[in-house]
Amino acid sequence: MEEPQRGVELQTRVHTPDQDKEVSSANQPRTSRFKHYRWWIRVISYIVFLIAGQSAATLLGRLYYDKGGNSKWMATFVQSAGFPILLPLWFYFSSPFTKSAHVGVSCVARQPAIPTLVLLYFGFGLLLAGDNMMYSYGLLYVPVSTYSLLCATQLAFNAVFSFFLNSQKFTPFVLNSVILLTISAALLAVNSDSENTSTVSKGKYAIGFLCTIGASAVYSLYLSLVQLSFEKVIKRETFSAVLDMQIYPSFVATCGCVVGLFASGEWKSLSKEMEEYMEGEVSYLMTLIFTAVTWQISSIGLLGLVFEVSSLFSNVISTLSLPVIPILAVIFFHDKMDGVKAMAMVLAIWGFLSYIYQHYLDDSKSKKANSNGVSLGITDQV
Repeated sequence: MEEPQRGVELQTRVHTPDQDKEVSSANQPRTSRFKHYRWWIRVISYIVFLIAGQSAATLLGRLYYDKGGNSKWMATFVQSAGFPILLPLWFYFSSPFTKSAHVGVSCVARQPAIPTLVLLYFGFGLLLAGDNMMYSYGLLYVPVSTYSLLCATQLAFNAVFSFFLNSQKFTPFVLNSVILLTISAALLAVNSDSENTSTVSKGKYAIGFLCTIGASAVYSLYLSLVQLSFEKVIKRETFSAVLDMQIYPSFVATCGCVVGLFASGEWKSLSKEMEEYMEGEVSYLMTLIFTAVTWQISSIGLLGLVFEVSSLFSNVISTLSLPVIPILAVIFFHDKMDGVKAMAMVLAIWGFLSYIYQHYLDDSKSKKANSNGVSLGITDQV
């Protein structure tokens, strides 16, 4: 009698899949919620890396100039020369085991030709070297607080380049962000007389101002082109591909800086510069090393946000250091924080929040579309 009962029991289990669905549906929210929390932890960690690294690197770059450093090529060199600390991650994610676990066969088959990649990375490297050089000139001739506020204009440039290169729509919030950031930069331009520029002439201040604006534009163009390259050339958005996009152009930019350092003759004065550094030779070396390391910490945060979210979002978060650097500059470098600069900061933060809100609306619309798609799929199955 027991055997038939077991058969009935087994039959009941087999022919009642709703019970399994109930159990799986009960476990599914917990699993998805756990994955959601882990995703947020990773994103928040990358945001901290990006903001902390960028703020520290900017202040250390200014410290190098204030304590006796004067080599623009050396200041440019350290912005990309720290890429070897990313090599362990690159070897891990480029290993055959990791590729087989994280990358499908179709992704490997769609890899572009090597000459195409070489040309792409070489072009990006030269663009990165020029961008870093303009940032170095801006940091030399412009106070840190003004420099950081001018860097906020990269959001406005990003909106323009994304419109033409990445088919991004110009919404009212994006337009509001562009206008506010433009006004913020204009206020700083007309307020140059109130800056503490006793050691910097108006001509050099103008050069620093224009170089910072130009660097912000080139940086935004760089990110838009990177996104376009992922979509049209590389056609895979894995973390190893993002690391390739960081390491190879950084190598090219570093080589370009070495050539510039020797071609300009600045290498001859480096030993004298190190000896005359106000804080000593050890402090000179440590300042350069920590500047290179902090730029790479910032790059890790940037890469992580590109991998987890998008390159556009990483560009937006990078401007979150906007209110941090001026405050730190007032504390450590005694920069002036007058009314015009405070107003420029408020307008820049307003523009930043407007841009963030537009990203939030786009994300909410995308989630709603995905949930509707899932609901339609379940309805069709039923």
